[in-house]
Amino acid sequence: MKKVSIIGVPEHFNLPWHLAIEEGAFEERGIDLEWTDIHEGTGRMAQMLADEETDMAIILTEGIVKSITDGNPSRIAQVYIQSPLLWGIHVAANSDFNTIDDLEGSRAAISRYGSGSHLMAYVHAKQQNWSTKDLKFEIINNLQGAVAGLTENEADYFMWEHFTTKPLVDKGLFRRLGDCPTLWPCFVVATTNKFASEQPGALKHILEIINLYTEEFKLIPSIDRTLANRYDQKLEDIKIWLSKTHWGQSQLKPDILKKIQVQLFELDLISEIKDSSALLT
Repeated sequence: MKKVSIIGVPEHFNLPWHLAIEEGAFEERGIDLEWTDIHEGTGRMAQMLADEETDMAIILTEGIVKSITDGNPSRIAQVYIQSPLLWGIHVAANSDFNTIDDLEGSRAAISRYGSGSHLMAYVHAKQQNWSTKDLKFEIINNLQGAVAGLTENEADYFMWEHFTTKPLVDKGLFRRLGDCPTLWPCFVVATTNKFASEQPGALKHILEIINLYTEEFKLIPSIDRTLANRYDQKLEDIKIWLSKTHWGQSQLKPDILKKIQVQLFELDLISEIKDSSALLT
């Protein structure tokens, strides 16, 4: 039995992995796949890949592209979520900010530098025609840190996946001023160069299995109720999320990869645009 470590955020996107593990699908191929939830998000996961603390990660596309471009010895193995991510833009419930325009020049809460919340603050600022040089950041580590940071006025706004944060909006802890969708497939499967080169057969089997699960995921009876129960979501919200979310089973296209790099380069977040062969397995 080959032991393989994989990490991801504890969100509804990753339920196919948990179902496959619980049903023994990887063990049938001789793989002991050990999943670890990473609450800190993409920045922490990219660092774990770089430090070889994990073999694989389900990670935000823009985050791992920046990390690899900066020297992380990892590669993108394939797309996991083909559809864009809907980033909600949140403030504390008692905040004086009432519109997106009010946020210009204010402090963005981010899980850490290089995370999706950090990079998307730049993307959003560019869309709003704000000066990205004026962006200010406060590190809050994770979602609970964001609740404390915004409530205690240590930061002003926080960008995180719309449906993951909706329970906090419903509870009256956050107000959502708007949304900012990504312009590319939002999650990919990433792997360290070491794992990809030393265990290509295991990587191939893992991708084959998860692709079978994601192809049929929406056809599972009452999957909307399962998701709502496991992730403490309202059923009507999960139904909307499922209608917007599409899983991918193929490699990220080079033209999409270049689009992401161009966006990051124009925002001065990476220093060069690399050929796709330097980022894709």
